[in-house]
Amino acid sequence: MKFGITQSFSCSYLPDEQEQLLVYAENNDFQAWRYSQLIQVGFRRSGEQIYRPHCPACKACKSVRIPVESFIPSRSQKRLLKANKHFSVALVDKTKTSYYPLYERYIIERHADGSMYPPSKTQFDNFVQCEWMTTHYLEAYDGDRLIAVAVTDIVDANEQMGALSALYTFFDPEYSVASLGTWMILMQIEQARLLGHQYVYLGYHVDGCQKMSYKHKFMPFEQFSDNEWHLFSKNSKIDT
Repeated sequence: MKFGITQSFSCSYLPDEQEQLLVYAENNDFQAWRYSQLIQVGFRRSGEQIYRPHCPACKACKSVRIPVESFIPSRSQKRLLKANKHFSVALVDKTKTSYYPLYERYIIERHADGSMYPPSKTQFDNFVQCEWMTTHYLEAYDGDRLIAVAVTDIVDANEQMGALSALYTFFDPEYSVASLGTWMILMQIEQARLLGHQYVYLGYHVDGCQKMSYKHKFMPFEQFSDNEWHLFSKNSKIDT
């Protein structure tokens, strides 16, 4: 495989750090298959790009995945599942025109201080869509009202290692009290179980970044460091 390294730039999560990415640099008919291999060693997708943090002076970003069959909701997660049981979900593989207005409102009202502000339709399309694989969307509804969308990849590495990869979730800010970010991860874990997949990849936990701390609240989880996956359960000590 061929890879390239980006120039350093300001880190989106740790303002005092510089970030570099290791990027898969090939473009061929086997792109989706390569992605299914690379995700198992800490890579991730954004649009067409397959990448992994490669920062010489910082090792804060660590890929996290949930082993579906071992996952046990915490007490608070069980309460959340009960509170939101009147919502419904649907997994689809076509983008709908209703997605972007929801995304735009979410970014403006919840992340006006982030790197994705100001939102645009081009930015949204470049972020979620991919020519070499089918992007899936887990929709959440309150009755017939769309309240959340989780952009999700179905990664069929093989029968034993099939997975969902949670790329990004956006939701109606009016439903903030429903903790839809957490709930949508729980729904993706349930979808993976229904589809017979082994893992749900959550992207990177970033040591020292409060915004990423939620990824350690789904137990047990596996975290990739020193080129291998380490399992953490409720009683494990998590090295940061």
